[in-house]
Amino acid sequence: MNSDKTFFGHPRGLATLFFTEMWERFSYYGMRALLLLFMVTEVERGGMGLDDRTGGAIYGLYTMFVYLLALPGGWLADKFFGLRKSIFYGGCIIALGHFCLALPYTESFFVGLLFIVMGTGLLKPNISSMVGELYGPDEQVKRDNGFSIFYMGINVGALISPIICGYLGENINWHYGFAAAGVGMVFGVIQYKMTERYLGTAGLAPARVADAALQQQRERNIRMTLWATGALLVVLVALLLTRIIYIDPVMVGNIFKWAIGISVLAYFIYVLLVEDLDREEKKKVVAIALVFVITAVFYTGYEGQGSTLNLFADRYTDMKVGTFLMPASWMQSLPPIYVILFVPVFTGLWLWLSKRRLNPSTPVKLSLGLFFMGLGYVAMIGASFIVIRGEQPLPTWLFLTYMLHTFGEICLYPIGLSGITKLSPKRLVGRMMGVFFMALALGNLIAGLFAGDIDENAVAANPYLLVDLFQFIALLMGGAAIVVLIISKPLRKLMGDIR
Repeated sequence: MNSDKTFFGHPRGLATLFFTEMWERFSYYGMRALLLLFMVTEVERGGMGLDDRTGGAIYGLYTMFVYLLALPGGWLADKFFGLRKSIFYGGCIIALGHFCLALPYTESFFVGLLFIVMGTGLLKPNISSMVGELYGPDEQVKRDNGFSIFYMGINVGALISPIICGYLGENINWHYGFAAAGVGMVFGVIQYKMTERYLGTAGLAPARVADAALQQQRERNIRMTLWATGALLVVLVALLLTRIIYIDPVMVGNIFKWAIGISVLAYFIYVLLVEDLDREEKKKVVAIALVFVITAVFYTGYEGQGSTLNLFADRYTDMKVGTFLMPASWMQSLPPIYVILFVPVFTGLWLWLSKRRLNPSTPVKLSLGLFFMGLGYVAMIGASFIVIRGEQPLPTWLFLTYMLHTFGEICLYPIGLSGITKLSPKRLVGRMMGVFFMALALGNLIAGLFAGDIDENAVAANPYLLVDLFQFIALLMGGAAIVVLIISKPLRKLMGDIR
C-alpha cells in the first residue's frame, strides 16, 4: 500500500470499496423497493398503470438480468477493462440509469432499467474481487475479516435506502425516489475517485497474454463485440419504443425460466461427460448441481420481498402509525436490520456447536434455510386470513416473516457460497460460481412471476388467492427442506471430505 492509513486495522483501500459498495447498494435497494409499486400504481397516482402480471414479470426479468450480467461483467474486467475501471464505469452507468428513471417518461424508464442492469453487471462482481486483492497471500484471516466489514457496508446501504427513497417516492413523487437513488450512486462514484489512490496497484490492469499481437487482436475482438452489442440494444429499444415490435414480458419471463434451467442442466451434463474429472470430482459436481436446485428454490421465496410481499404491505397491511402513513417500501429495510443483528448470533451458535462436535453439516444447514423460508410464508398465511375477514393485518406479521426469511438466508447463502468454492474442481471454480449466481437469477425471475398471481381485482373477487399463493410457497419450501434432509447423507457422500 502507498499509505499508512488504515480502516479498522485494514488497508485504507477497504474504506474506498466499503463506501462505493454501500452507495451502490443504496441506489439498488432504494430503487428496487419502489420499482414494482411504481409499475402497478394507477397513472392517476403517478404510476405506470401496468397490471400485476406484466409488472411482476418486468420486475423478475430486471432482477434476473442483474445477476446474469455479472458473468460477462466479470469477464470484461478480466480480459479488457481491469477491475478498477470496471467499477468506475459501472457506477457511472448505474447513476445514468437512475436519472433516466427520474424522468417522467415510459421510454426513459425502460432505458434506465437497461443502464442499471449493465452498470451493475460491471460493478457488482468486480468490487468484491478488488477487496480480495487488497490482501497478500499470507493474510487469509485478515481477508476474511475484511470481507465481513465489506458485507456490513452492503447492509448499511440496503437499510437506509428504502427509508429515504421510499418516503420520497411514495409520499411525494415516484421520480424523486428514483432520483435519490441516482444521487446516492453519484456520491459513491465521487468518493471512489477521490480515494482511489488508497487502492495501490490493486485492479489496475486486466490479465494479459504474453504475445502482444494476440493481446491486441483479443482487445479488438472484444471492442467490436461491445460496439455490436450496444448497437443491437439501441435498435431493439428503438423498435420497442416506436411500437414496431411488442414483447410480452410474461411470455419472455417464462421463456427465460425454462432457458436458464435447461442451459444449466446441459452445462452440468457437459462438465460430467467432457471435462477430465476423476470420480471424486464428478461426485462433487453432482453435489453442486443439487446445491443449485436448492438455492434456486430458496430464492424463489426469498426474493418475494421486493415483489409479492411488497404488494401485500402496500395493499393489505395497516401501515398507519398514529396519523402518519408509513410507506410500504420501508418494510424493505427489515432484512438488513435483521442481518446486522443476527449474523453474529448465528456465527457464535455455529462456533459453539462446532466446539461440541454438534455443528450441523452443510446439507442440514441448507435444509434449515428452506425450513425458515417456509415458516415465513406460514406467517403470511395467518396475515392473509385477517385480510379475508375484511381487516388489515398489522406490520408485525411482515416483521416476523422477514425475520424468519433472514434466518433462512443466514443458514443457506454463506453456506452455499462457501460450499461452491470448496466443492468445485480448481479449474472450474469461476464457472461454478457463475452457475451459483444463475440460481439467484432464476429465483429472482420466478419470484417476480409469482407477484402476478395476487392481482388486486382477482383478490377482491376471491381473497383466498392470497392464502393459496402463500400456502403453495410454504409447502414448496417445507417439502424441499424435508427432501434435502432425507438426502443429506447421500449428499454428504457426494461432497466427500467437505462438511
